[in-house]
Amino acid sequence: MKTALAALAILILEGAPAWATLGEYESSVSVDQRVLRGADREEAREGYKIHQLTAPDGTVVKELISPAGLVFEVTWQSERMPNLQQLLGSSMAELQVALQSSTHRRRGGPLIVQTNTLVFVSGGHMRSFHGYAYVPGLVPRGVSPRVAQ
Repeated sequence: MKTALAALAILILEGAPAWATLGEYESSVSVDQRVLRGADREEAREGYKIHQLTAPDGTVVKELISPAGLVFEVTWQSERMPNLQQLLGSSMAELQVALQSSTHRRRGGPLIVQTNTLVFVSGGHMRSFHGYAYVPGLVPRGVSPRVAQ
């Protein structure tokens, strides 16, 4: 089992291009757009906004921005596993600790990690990866997590 987790960690850490960093400011969106060489479609919603970045290879990354200007949730859909170090930023260390403990689930479904300060769900198979991560403490009041469905 530890070998499987180590292999998953390697896939996670050696992923594809960089995207927004969870918990950082909206200014990271323009950097992400350049890295992905994709289009940015911005949509205002009540209490937050969404930047949807679409790359030429079909990768779609959604970054949800709070009124305070912080990325509170990130979702992805891609042929390759994303670079989670870039995607999660400082939350990556927490994910790594959780993967080494018993605070995650994976029994034939997606990998689910839920702590007080991070929710991470990732699943899929070769050429079809998807997932999301959010920081519960950054989700704007009145907004439900996982609104980017």
